[in-house]
Amino acid sequence: MNTTQQYDYIIAGAGCAGLSLAVHIIQSGKLADKKILLIDKSEKKQNDRTWCFWETQPGLFESIIYRRWNNAWFHSNSFSRKLELAPYEYKLVRGIDFYEYCFDIIRQQPNVDIVFDDILSIETKQHSAVLQTSACQFEATYIFNSILFEKPVVKKNEFYLLQHFKGWVIETKQPVFDITAPVLMDFQVDQQHGTTFVYVMPFSATQALVEYTLFTKDLLQPMQYEEGLKKYIRQVLNIQSYTIIEEEFGIIPMTNYKFPKSDGQIVSIGTAGGQTKPSSGYTFRFIQKHSQAIVHQLIKGDDPLPAGNKKRFHFYDSTLLHILQHDQLPGATIFTDLFQKNKPQQVLRFLDNESSIQDEVKIISSLPTWPFLKAAIRQF
Repeated sequence: MNTTQQYDYIIAGAGCAGLSLAVHIIQSGKLADKKILLIDKSEKKQNDRTWCFWETQPGLFESIIYRRWNNAWFHSNSFSRKLELAPYEYKLVRGIDFYEYCFDIIRQQPNVDIVFDDILSIETKQHSAVLQTSACQFEATYIFNSILFEKPVVKKNEFYLLQHFKGWVIETKQPVFDITAPVLMDFQVDQQHGTTFVYVMPFSATQALVEYTLFTKDLLQPMQYEEGLKKYIRQVLNIQSYTIIEEEFGIIPMTNYKFPKSDGQIVSIGTAGGQTKPSSGYTFRFIQKHSQAIVHQLIKGDDPLPAGNKKRFHFYDSTLLHILQHDQLPGATIFTDLFQKNKPQQVLRFLDNESSIQDEVKIISSLPTWPFLKAAIRQF
C-alpha cells in the first residue's frame, strides 16, 4: 500500500528547468521554511548537453561559465561577419558542470529532499497536487512540472517543428580554432533537409564543440548527422585529422502551440511551460527569467503564475514557423538578412523577447516583405 508524503512544493524533473527553479528558490533565502521535493527518474551524471546564451550582466550561474566571448561569427554563402556583441557576452555552460553545481547546492539544504524514481502520473486536486511513483505517492501545494508526457496536438495555424542536433567535441594536434569568437551560425552546409547550420564553440586553439543543427519536421538517420559533421569539419574548417573527445545529441520542439501555464495546482516549467523560444529553440535564459518570476510570486504569497511574454512575440514566432513549415523561404536567407541588415544587439534583444517596438520595426523591414506578409496574414 502506497504511503503519501507531504511537501509544500514538488519539482518534477531535474533537468535545466527543475534544477534552475530549485536553485532560484534556495538562493532567494526567503523560502527556507518550505519543505521541497526534487524528483527525477535518474541522476545527472553525464555531460549530455551544452547551453549557450547571452547576457549583459552576471547571472545566477556565473561561477560555472565554461567559456565566454565578446564577439561571434556569422557565416552564410553570401555573407560573413565577425559580430561585436557588447554589451552582451556570449556564454557557454557545460551540462555536467550545471548538474554538479545545482545538486551540490540542493544537497546542502535541510528542507529539500531528492528522490530518483519513475514518475507515473501527476494530478491536481482542489487545493493540492499529487505525484505518483512506483514506490510512493507525494502531495504538495504546488507541483512544478517540466515533464512533457505526450506530444501536444496542434490545431490550425499551430506548427510543430524540431530543432535536432548532434555535436562532437573534437581535438586537433595543431592550433586551428579562433578562441576569440565562436561561430554562432554557419549556413555553408547543404540545405537539402531544410534549414541546416553548424555552430562552433572553441574551448581552446586545439579543442572545440562542433554542432550540426537542423530545423525540420523529421529527424535524420544517425549516420546522416555524422556525415554532416565530417563534411563540415573537413571542407569548411579544413581539418583532416582530429580526435572525438565527447558527443552529444538533442531534440528541442519548435512550436507555437500554447502550452498550458498551469492545471490547477500544477505549474508548468521549462519547455512544458512554453519557455523554449519557438522560432530559435533558445531556452536557457527564458528558464532563468521564468524561475525568477515564479520565486518572486512565491515570496509574495501569490499564485506562482508569472505574466506571459508579450503576445506580439508569439505572433512573430508563429509567422516564422509558418514560413519554415511550408518551405516558403530558406532559413539561411532569413537569418542572413537578420544579421546582415541589423545590429547584432538588436537581433539578440529580439531573440530574447526584450526588443523595443522600434527594434522590431527595423528587423521586420529587413526581411523579405512578401513571404512574411502572407504568413502574417495567415496568423490573423
